[in-house]
Amino acid sequence: MECHRVYFILFAMSSLCICIVVSFECDMNAEVCETSLVVDNQLTMTSLTSGGNVCAKGGKLYSNCDDRNEEIPMSEVITADGWEEKKVVVVANLSLSNNPIIVYKDQRLIIKVINNLYSDTVTIHWHGLLQENTPWMDGVGLITQCPILQGQSFTYDFIANPAGTYWYHSHVGMQRVMGLNGPLIIRERHEDTIEEHIMTVQGWNHDWGADHDFLAHFNLTSVLINGRGRYYTNTSTNDHNEAPLETFSVEQGKQYRFRVINVGSGHTFRVSVDNHDIKLIASDGRDFIPVDAESFIFSPGERFDFILTANQSVDNYWIRAVTIGPNNFRIGEAILRYKNAPLVEPVTSRKDCTLSSKCFVVNCPFSYFPEKDYITCNRFADMRRQGNDPAPSPNGTDSVFKEYFLNFGFPGRNSTPASVNGIQFVLPSVSALTQPQEIDVTCENAGCGENKLCKCMHSISINENEIVQLVLLNMGIGRRGAHPIHLHGYSYYVVKMGYATYNNVTGEFISQNEDINCRGVGGPNQSFCNKATWSDPSWLGGNVPGMELQHAPRKDTLLIPSGSYAVIRIKAGNWGVWLMHCHIATHFQDGMGLVLNDSFALQSKSSPPIGFPQCRSFPSAYETRKDGEMEAMEDTDQASENDVYKVAFWVMLPVMMVLLLLTVAYIVYLRKQNLTIIQGSAAGTEMTARS
Repeated sequence: MECHRVYFILFAMSSLCICIVVSFECDMNAEVCETSLVVDNQLTMTSLTSGGNVCAKGGKLYSNCDDRNEEIPMSEVITADGWEEKKVVVVANLSLSNNPIIVYKDQRLIIKVINNLYSDTVTIHWHGLLQENTPWMDGVGLITQCPILQGQSFTYDFIANPAGTYWYHSHVGMQRVMGLNGPLIIRERHEDTIEEHIMTVQGWNHDWGADHDFLAHFNLTSVLINGRGRYYTNTSTNDHNEAPLETFSVEQGKQYRFRVINVGSGHTFRVSVDNHDIKLIASDGRDFIPVDAESFIFSPGERFDFILTANQSVDNYWIRAVTIGPNNFRIGEAILRYKNAPLVEPVTSRKDCTLSSKCFVVNCPFSYFPEKDYITCNRFADMRRQGNDPAPSPNGTDSVFKEYFLNFGFPGRNSTPASVNGIQFVLPSVSALTQPQEIDVTCENAGCGENKLCKCMHSISINENEIVQLVLLNMGIGRRGAHPIHLHGYSYYVVKMGYATYNNVTGEFISQNEDINCRGVGGPNQSFCNKATWSDPSWLGGNVPGMELQHAPRKDTLLIPSGSYAVIRIKAGNWGVWLMHCHIATHFQDGMGLVLNDSFALQSKSSPPIGFPQCRSFPSAYETRKDGEMEAMEDTDQASENDVYKVAFWVMLPVMMVLLLLTVAYIVYLRKQNLTIIQGSAAGTEMTARS
């Protein structure tokens, strides 16, 4: 059996070949890159070759859980956090969050996704890619395609563009929580002189499955880096289960690019490297002017690239990813190992932030850490891009400017449901992009409105070349936590962020930002904030003061803190149906999303690939409606035909009467003529007889 792009091959006891694809990297000079993702269920802490149990001790894996004398390579086991009770996971190519696809800018990427799951459908979304002219390859079940059924395959085919750090993940239900994700790296088409490492971070729950997570709300037990972590029974005393960790190798004096991706489902992390400052250079695939920092914070869906200079003594150092917030503190760790360092775990500590040496943290979801922490916060809107890439702005009368206020929250009783402007998003039963005429969950008659809740497929229509300004809110009675908002199909410009008011000593929340007027009833803390606007009406029409339009940073996933807002801009024209949603898995599943129906006129002029799958419920409301319309048409045709007969009858009736009268008159005339002839003949006969 031959395996495509396989780095090592293992043989099971049954002599079947098990191909473990650690990474796929396309040749830089290739025009077309082809690979595959085989999606299936696996068990954690189980040997992929023998199927036997695996146990952890001292950062290593063993097959015999009693005497632990037979060591097993880490590459043969999906460890997760090393919890010895097995958990069912959903993975691609036998790898948990650590199966990178690496290609080069403008290459054509063809990926065959094979669904070998026992019970579930699947799709794969390519997070951050614009999918220009290929919107049906965005990989969102029941938005851009039908889910791939068990035993089926679907081949994604698109251009890898632009260059940057991206990732792929399931976009069906809660599968992303179960491990179906991995990095997608698009490099520039030239030799990069700097080595790089790819690092994924995610929260983990070793007790529950994905559906249980959704129904009971996600319970964080540990943090994984590249699919590996430890379960801490006590973080303050450093008690854990000694599971093995990911190691990143460096050489003293060199620089390395780290591409870090939050592939998690619900938690925000602060990432740092002991004894090393980092230079942040990009986020969500877009460069910005480099910033030196002690650490950065990111939420589900976000990515940050940084440069690490290996300028410390030859040793081992902790890489840390810790949760943000006072509740349920968890830590994820990996090892930064210098060449020739001993093969032992680090004993280093995190930088001590002091009054004279404060720590600079990028992308804070609040204005202040507590004063005693000696941390200076940076908001993402403070970043700046280099070069000539201004945010789109109205150009006189030639441009159409549209502005929408979108409030992401939980305004209902008991903080349910999740919604945008009080609308709980509902997926259609068809592929919305390719079967738009069959959508039957639109919002026209759903009863939506100010201080109301409704349930439908929330949609905003935008058209080519329109300047669209979206004001993303987390306000009103439904504000809770922070929401990472991801927009498919676009890399948007972050032109302004307005944070809530915080206590600059304790860092505690005081009140939501006053730039926004939630309207509604009950004041800003009681309103649903479904029909928000600017408190100052002069800000309408794109006249918001303090916006950065010349060098605004760009994102596709941005964290909106509680009581805060962000102003983002795009120029419409990337035709398609693009999902916009909170990237916390449970929030979206509960309805925190909407779609941008972009340039429908252009959509109608294009067709998906030949044979593109269709799906619908049975009986289909559309088919029933269509059959009803056909029956109505047939009835109409029959009625029209009868009407024609009636008209013809009444038109012909007088004609027929005239003809009948003429016929009768003619017959009478002929009879008179015959009678005359007969009488004449009789008279002649009589005269002859007389003579």
